[in-house]
Amino acid sequence: MFFGYDSGSFLLLIPAMILAMYAQNKVRATYSRYSQRPASAGITGADVARALLSRAGLGNVRVELAQGTLTDHYDPRQSVLRLSHDNYARSSIASVAIAAHEVGHAVQHATGYAALAFRNGMVPVVNLTSTLAWPLFFLGLIMAQPALLDLGILLFVGAVLFQVVTLPVELNASNRAIALLQDGGYIRGGEVTGAREMLSAAALTYIAAMAVAVAQLLRMLMIRGRRR
Repeated sequence: MFFGYDSGSFLLLIPAMILAMYAQNKVRATYSRYSQRPASAGITGADVARALLSRAGLGNVRVELAQGTLTDHYDPRQSVLRLSHDNYARSSIASVAIAAHEVGHAVQHATGYAALAFRNGMVPVVNLTSTLAWPLFFLGLIMAQPALLDLGILLFVGAVLFQVVTLPVELNASNRAIALLQDGGYIRGGEVTGAREMLSAAALTYIAAMAVAVAQLLRMLMIRGRRR
């Protein structure tokens, strides 16, 4: 049976896909709520990021505006922290939490956090292997070539490993973010709960991505097992 219509193996994906949809809805709803709640510090996400970077001795890291919504990220290659417009320009619980999370990644990079270094080192390899994994696996199915099936699975293992490593990196950055915000007095009282909720919702998307990747790998292994 063609891979896309293998209903037995497809059942493996359903729970992970449900989790992924829930995670996306959760992060959107949480962001919508906390982006409307002002932070008592009264300064924008960009200013919080600059202040936290300075406190951490990372004044060389630039803070720039990113295009799109929730496109916030830290670029270790250029030492640039980019924040999407609302998080850059507004003062809300969501904006300061997300800005601090990205500062957490900058601190990880500066201190040589092993999991981040390992993940960053995997990026060029995973970009290649994840691109080749599915075409090789499909080709193996069409041509009935077990070697191509095995090669596709092996390459996809790299993508799964990347997702597994990403999760502790993101959780660590969030923990650092909360500590940085509290130590600097940028969030107080109930704002701490809101910031944690915002970052926990974001972390759930990484858990979902890992679950989908693992489910896909199991699906590939199931299909491969039927062709022995």
